[in-house]
Amino acid sequence: MITEIAPAPERAASEPARPRKKRRAWDEVPRRHIYLPLSLYLLFTLIPFYWILLFALRPAGSTSLVPWPMTFDHFEKVWNERAFGTYFHNSVLVGVATLVMTTVVALAGGYALARFDFRIKKAFMLALLCTQFVPGALLLVPLFEIFANLRMINSLASVVIAETVFQLPLSMILISGFIRNVPYSLEEAAWVDGCNRFTAFRIVVLPLLRPGLIAVGSFAFVHAWNHFLFALMFLSDQSKQTIPVGLNTLMSADSVDLGALAAGGIIAAVPVVIVFAFIQKWLITGFSAGAVKG
Repeated sequence: MITEIAPAPERAASEPARPRKKRRAWDEVPRRHIYLPLSLYLLFTLIPFYWILLFALRPAGSTSLVPWPMTFDHFEKVWNERAFGTYFHNSVLVGVATLVMTTVVALAGGYALARFDFRIKKAFMLALLCTQFVPGALLLVPLFEIFANLRMINSLASVVIAETVFQLPLSMILISGFIRNVPYSLEEAAWVDGCNRFTAFRIVVLPLLRPGLIAVGSFAFVHAWNHFLFALMFLSDQSKQTIPVGLNTLMSADSVDLGALAAGGIIAAVPVVIVFAFIQKWLITGFSAGAVKG
């Protein structure tokens, strides 16, 4: 007996066809092929940090691979005996002053580049880009001559000005990109309501630039905090040195105090880690906004 197989019911005309899910290339890759390289990379990255913590927390002369018994003698030594408290204070002053000056000047220059057209605008932008290929060492001699004539050698102001000059070109380019993403019609609407250009910028544009300003300011602060060359050349008194120069004083031609050096490195790294931990959301948002052309 032959049984007739009933045909499958036709799909209703009103029922939309379900789209077939596309298989992506990484869906077919086994998870171990992803997690294993990432784990190796993470291990390779974290070992140096553990090594620094090991030297900073274990007692002097110990060869243990575990920092136990734990001691903070190295931190006390570098903070009190090696004047790291003074270095830390000077680095904070230089970093904050560089952040403020770079952000304010880059904001004014970036607005001019984004909102005004002038004859040499393209040439000026090209010149700003070309300055990024100039190493900071080439600026030492002219800056030293200028500061010597102005009697600013051995002052924190000279380091702040040098760091600001070094950071301005890239900061202006980034800020101009952020401002271009703000619709010009918002400023025009504020002008119609009676605001002048400065008031419209302060009320309408400036709040929208917060992620970009945080991104630019944070990189200016971190660069000033970590930069060694300008502080070494322009500052001679120990009471005016910054943390990178202070770390250099822990190394001599005959010996190196590894425990003190590791403790000083942790003191130098902690503020930067804290800053990026608090601003990472704004940082990602700022660079995402600056990467899109308005």
